[in-house]
Amino acid sequence: MESQVRGGTRWKRFAVVMVPSVAATAAIGVALAQGALAASFSVSGQEFKVSAGKLVGHGFTQYGSLDTGKSLDGSEDQTHPVAVSAFNTAEITDMCQSVVTPIPFLPKPITLKLTAGDKGKDVEASKLYIDVANLKADEAVFSEMDIGVAAGSATKGPRPNSEEYRQKHSSPYGFAQQADTATLTGVEQTAWATTAGTFKLSNLHMGLQWGSGKGIECY
Repeated sequence: MESQVRGGTRWKRFAVVMVPSVAATAAIGVALAQGALAASFSVSGQEFKVSAGKLVGHGFTQYGSLDTGKSLDGSEDQTHPVAVSAFNTAEITDMCQSVVTPIPFLPKPITLKLTAGDKGKDVEASKLYIDVANLKADEAVFSEMDIGVAAGSATKGPRPNSEEYRQKHSSPYGFAQQADTATLTGVEQTAWATTAGTFKLSNLHMGLQWGSGKGIECY
């Protein structure tokens, strides 16, 4: 899916392989880490991995939606069902995002890997949306949870009648669940898009590496 941008900064297709683009993205990331930008951005168009030691989300809503991304050979767009996890605010410990990009005519892909929040200071996000295709967690704890509410009547997460919600193209009558607080530990997930109103990345590190798999990607 090419997610809508809610602000002035856009990271389109988290897989960045051109050196000038990497330099520009790194500069944005450093500014975010230093708290210099309250940036809205999205990463999408290709499935990527996300892991976290711990995620504590406040004002949680989850509902079904559809994203559009490239097929495995990159020849055409395909539609993918996702579960959108939305948080008013969130704190993330030991966050990692990685995406693998095949390079035409070369034998190995390139993996871009970003880590933050791993030196005693958490990543902080507001109006955070994660379009999840698959999720595993060692433990998930929800407080004051409502299951089976209509997506259009959810009130605990980012408001479903907001611009952010409308841009996700979700049916207001679809199934949803919500909670005051969601705490997940040992998180491993694949996602098609991440969108945030603000994202403050403490101790940001980003790098490119040939190859893929365990030890190169987040997991």
